[in-house]
Amino acid sequence: MDIKRRDFILAGATALAAAGLPQWAHGRDGARPSPMGGCCAGPFKTVLKKALIRKRLTPDVVKVLKDNGYPGVELQDKSVTEAEARAARRLADDEGLRIHSFMGGWLDFNAKDPAKRRDAIEAGKKNLRLASAYGASVILIVPGRIGGVPMPKPSAFKLAFDPQTLMLSRAADADYPAYVQAQNDATKYAQDAVGELVPLAAELGVTIGLENVWNNLWVKPDFAAAFIRSFKNAWVKSYLDLGNHERYAPATEWVRALGDQIVKLHIKDFKIDRAAKNEGAFVRIGDGSIDFKAVRQALERVGYSGWVSIESSGWTDAEHSAIMDRFFAGTL
Repeated sequence: MDIKRRDFILAGATALAAAGLPQWAHGRDGARPSPMGGCCAGPFKTVLKKALIRKRLTPDVVKVLKDNGYPGVELQDKSVTEAEARAARRLADDEGLRIHSFMGGWLDFNAKDPAKRRDAIEAGKKNLRLASAYGASVILIVPGRIGGVPMPKPSAFKLAFDPQTLMLSRAADADYPAYVQAQNDATKYAQDAVGELVPLAAELGVTIGLENVWNNLWVKPDFAAAFIRSFKNAWVKSYLDLGNHERYAPATEWVRALGDQIVKLHIKDFKIDRAAKNEGAFVRIGDGSIDFKAVRQALERVGYSGWVSIESSGWTDAEHSAIMDRFFAGTL
């Protein structure tokens, strides 16, 4: 361990104590941090790597990443040019960092207007080219959303669907025909749109990671997994957010269902309160309902090794880095 790294860890421990965050030391409980920000512990064979999410890569962002032990970054700004993306890639390479993913964001593949659906597909192609210019191995895409129709509360969803066609016949014990129709339309439109993006993704070497967010679609683990697998294509995978769908089913169930389809991870925490609006709220990591020790074990069982981007607030970048070390080690 070099002096700068040792000083950072000592300073970080002091800061964590002052902030009231439980302390842990690198190496405790068998943890073996890697020089590249990966960590495994005890029986863990899988290796996780930590990343921040930022709009663009700048010298200031590089400093934050390096000072706080993040070997990677996930970028968001879709207004950049391909030349700017290539320049950012060179900066990352020069600094020994990795732009591991690019957020292609929300795309209205299920818009009612065919022209808007076409615009969304073309935006997806543009964003794929940006991801390639960045050197990112994955582009995050949200393939549509449902709104404006009656639907069950998160805890009331009980989906019945055809495993071959993925057509939904029931959403809950009560009848929600408009939602069922909207979900079925979204599935068909998303399959068509993503299918059109696949040849370009394969040409560029960029995997399409479909994320589970609050878009009211594919809200149960088995249904989401069936949707991802329906493409039968190595260039379409799941970008799993560990906190987004806790209100529908525990994060461990999402990990188990999606299994080898998981290509990247976001980490955040969610506190369930079934009496509250949205049946809960996002909270800082460690204050919510997610059993992160069980999640780490689930990731080991499905064999996930790869990047984990922190998408949370409430702690500093240094504190989040230490929290991720603990998650990686199975002690969070």
